[in-house]
Amino acid sequence: QVQLVESGGGLVQAGVSLRLSCAASGRTFSSYAMGWFRQASGKEREFVAAISWGGSSTYYADSVKGRFTISRDNAKNTVYLQMNSLKPEDTAVYYCAASRGGSYYQTLSYDYWGQGTQDTVSS
Repeated sequence: QVQLVESGGGLVQAGVSLRLSCAASGRTFSSYAMGWFRQASGKEREFVAAISWGGSSTYYADSVKGRFTISRDNAKNTVYLQMNSLKPEDTAVYYCAASRGGSYYQTLSYDYWGQGTQDTVSS
């Protein structure tokens, strides 16, 4: 069992940076790939970024590539999402999730989810 708690969301202006954190409970954190998804109001949840269990491989949605960076610290059981050059279209609830395997881009591949953190980017 893995419990995930996101933090770091907020209300910011376009162009600034924000870093999200996701703290995981349990001693098996390092055996999970981790992902970030987001869901804007009235839209489906979409993939943002993912990182392999060891951190050597990362994956990004085209919409955030070059602006967002995912990283993890297995010693701290934490995964991060550094978001730079934020745009109003990045406004959403951001969720972190843990996966034992499967396609990193699909929600069905993830076994555990956090409760989400709201990020609002004003223009």
